[in-house]
Amino acid sequence: QSQVAESGGGLVQPGESLRLSCKTSEFELKYYAVGWFRKAPGKEREVVSCIGSQDSSTYYADSVKGRFTISRDNAKNTVDLQMNSLKPEDTAVYYCAADFLPQQRYSSVEVMCRTISDFNSWGQGTQVTVSS
Repeated sequence: QSQVAESGGGLVQPGESLRLSCKTSEFELKYYAVGWFRKAPGKEREVVSCIGSQDSSTYYADSVKGRFTISRDNAKNTVDLQMNSLKPEDTAVYYCAADFLPQQRYSSVEVMCRTISDFNSWGQGTQVTVSS
């Protein structure tokens, strides 16, 4: 049973925006590292972005840097992914994952983000389709 859940996916045209949210009622996300990952048909799952638990340091994959923004909304207990200037190659199922990961365990937020096996609470995914 998933402890986190994604919302906000949909069908948009190239250049448009979407905002994904990762939420849970099981724990306070502000104390957890949260990552967004995606999987496109025929491709491996890939890292999109992560936010650290302690100082909210962020990491973005090169393919989304400058277009996507990850942020916490502690009042709503969510971690959001604002996706701007969407491209057809962003089409994928997007998953959020969370875990209690002390940042000092990793040399960087990027290393934490890429240690996917350390994230144990995964959502079911939300489909994002970018097409004209």
